[in-house]
Amino acid sequence: MGKASTDKSLVIVESPAKAKTINKYLGPNYEVKASMGHIRDLPSKGLNVDIENGFKPVYDVVPGRKRTLQTLKDSAKRCSKVYLATDLDREGEAIAWHLAEALKLKDENTFRVVFNAITKNDIQKAFAKPGKIDMDRVLAQQARRVLDRIVGYQISPLLWKKVARGLSAGRVQSVAVKMIVQREREIRAFEPKEYWLIPVIFSTRYDEQLSRQWQDFVQTAGPKERTLSEQNHWLSEHGAFRADLINVNGKKFHVDNETEAKAIFERIQQAAFSVSGITTRRVTSRPAPPFITSTLQQAAANRLGFSAKRTMLVAQQLYEGIDLGSMGALGLITYMRTDSTFLSQEALQSGRRFIENRFGKEYLPDTPNVYASAKGAQEAHEAIRPTDPDLTPEEIRAFLTDDQYKLYDLIWRRFIASQMAAAQWDTTRVDIIGRADDFSCEYRATGRVLVFDGFTRVWQTPTEEPHLPALKQGQSLAAVSVKAEQHFTKPPARYTEATLVKALEKEGIGRPSTYATIISTIQERGYVEKIDKKFRPTDVAEIVTDKLNEYFPNVMDVAFTRHMEEQLDKIEEQHLDWVKVLQEFYEPFKDNLEKALDQMQHAKAQTEPSEYTCPECKSQLVYRFGKNGRFLSCSRYPECKFASPCDKEGKMMAQTDEITEHSCPNCGKPMVRKSGRFGPFLGCSDYPNCKTILKIDKDGNPLPPKPEPEPTGLKCHKCKTGELVIRQSKRGPFLGCNKFPRCRTIVSMKKLDELKALAAEEKWPPATDEQANQILAVSQSDKPQKKNQKKNQKSSLKSQTRVTR
Repeated sequence: MGKASTDKSLVIVESPAKAKTINKYLGPNYEVKASMGHIRDLPSKGLNVDIENGFKPVYDVVPGRKRTLQTLKDSAKRCSKVYLATDLDREGEAIAWHLAEALKLKDENTFRVVFNAITKNDIQKAFAKPGKIDMDRVLAQQARRVLDRIVGYQISPLLWKKVARGLSAGRVQSVAVKMIVQREREIRAFEPKEYWLIPVIFSTRYDEQLSRQWQDFVQTAGPKERTLSEQNHWLSEHGAFRADLINVNGKKFHVDNETEAKAIFERIQQAAFSVSGITTRRVTSRPAPPFITSTLQQAAANRLGFSAKRTMLVAQQLYEGIDLGSMGALGLITYMRTDSTFLSQEALQSGRRFIENRFGKEYLPDTPNVYASAKGAQEAHEAIRPTDPDLTPEEIRAFLTDDQYKLYDLIWRRFIASQMAAAQWDTTRVDIIGRADDFSCEYRATGRVLVFDGFTRVWQTPTEEPHLPALKQGQSLAAVSVKAEQHFTKPPARYTEATLVKALEKEGIGRPSTYATIISTIQERGYVEKIDKKFRPTDVAEIVTDKLNEYFPNVMDVAFTRHMEEQLDKIEEQHLDWVKVLQEFYEPFKDNLEKALDQMQHAKAQTEPSEYTCPECKSQLVYRFGKNGRFLSCSRYPECKFASPCDKEGKMMAQTDEITEHSCPNCGKPMVRKSGRFGPFLGCSDYPNCKTILKIDKDGNPLPPKPEPEPTGLKCHKCKTGELVIRQSKRGPFLGCNKFPRCRTIVSMKKLDELKALAAEEKWPPATDEQANQILAVSQSDKPQKKNQKKNQKSSLKSQTRVTR
């Protein structure tokens, strides 16, 4: 770096939004610039890792960042000091190091500053005690990046050769897919077991009218059954309650057949019931700890229906700063990539002060609530919390988008609740005895009453526990309703976003900061589908999982993956040699790769026997794998070419080749109604000479073809060679590059007139991605109801996207 021409200091952050927020706190002696995320990385083409020479990575400037880099160089020359203020995690540390290397900064003039929140106090503290780049953290990130590149770039080409083009593999991604595949196979293999329950609805008085009212209430629910909460509410209003059978003639009740259940049911109907015991005790319920990355993703998925990716994008906005009108831009939450539940003294004091002022001393524990973090959590980091508890969600609602408000409200409530007093409940257990001649049975009912709401005043937890009426020992009870219910055990549940995040965290697979990327990647690559908010593996996922399991047992082993994560952590925490860690992994990996290249059978050459017979030659049908997944084919192929689609369970789909009144638009021959993996469609009767197919509506009529893309004359700013055209989607028209799928650029139709005006002035396309992002950002006028949708949020989020594993 040349001699400085001013006494100013340059501060480099990752995104424009972050730059804008902190700029007002530093004053005129600081110049704040954004690197737009990574300035250097491994080039996308080729391995770019010199395995033979200590796994040395080959870095290059990220495409589209050369202009940004030159701007930063010019600014660095003018300034006497450079502060690298990238994020405080490993990724941020690596970006800081890459900036120092690319800008050729002198160590004596270069400083590293980190802050957990973008507030005046946190920033002033950080700049008062600047540090240096932590090379252990940089090497830990570099080792992880190189390891993921080796796995992805050496296994993926193998899958192209042995399974299908376009597939990818990843050190963490493939293990996540394996977990979903294993769960699906557990569900298929599950054999339900029968069991019976004989619950009773009791009341302190017998009333035939009450019994009829209960039956009417249950039966008038329509096609859906009354929820347990609805039933408990009705029973509470009518002085009744439900009890479960636990013992019959002194033995624990367990029945797995109808005959025995009906016999007990008949005896229960003849029994007289009374209260044999009442036990009441006071229990307390402590609040949950403040959020870390994984628990925030789980809660946002369960309570708000947010995907992990959506959660992290919105959290990024809240962290980097929201324009609060006269207060200016302010970071509303602390850094959102953390695995620590630690809270600073300042945070504890402000939280406790708010609780006492808003709710009263009875809601404040004598001492702050402290929570243990998971093993290996970085205590220097804080939990995710509001930077100022006094900024309640309702008070700043007008400045937030709907998503921002919902997530901030969730984070704010969780933090405040974490420092409130425990809730108190009176839990009552009622034992009921029933007798009839030589028969006896025991029932049990439980209920609880809230005595002190405590933290639940802020963080409500849904409960379905019933309220019991006032009862006395020996009191007679009437059976309002007795019912013998047949049940079957249920298979394990498929993963949702929340449960998959929880499972990945429990198994030590990946890191919380990567979960959103992992979940997005496995969907984008076509390995899993989300159906009714639950993940199901595709046929490709099962094929790939089996092949990788066979030839790369370590890569696919959960325990080994967890071990590698621990080794990568030790590079930072215990100065472990990163080259040795990679060598430990690579030697067996290399042998497995060579073996797989030589011995792995192509997926299309594999067959699996089925229960079906070929309708044409009576030979056995087998399962084969094609570009659209599994299908049934004659075992005598190619002598017999019969084939049939099958559903996800492998069941043969009905052949509905019926001639319709529709003619082929290309050859004029009749169209035939067929059924495929994605439902019914029309195909030409002259197949395979004519391969025309048409989508049809629910009545079997051909759907009109999609309109041809309409040219706009605007150049694509991403690929520079394509043109933006108007395409149609379910949500309406949009602008997309005509080089799709090679270029996947999408632009809002609202920008069409503006871009045409810029093109007329020869200002479109702009020279850099940064300029394009600023032009294309959603403005306030585009979304009048969202008062704080800043123009640079879109580019900020893109710049903060983490490296895919």
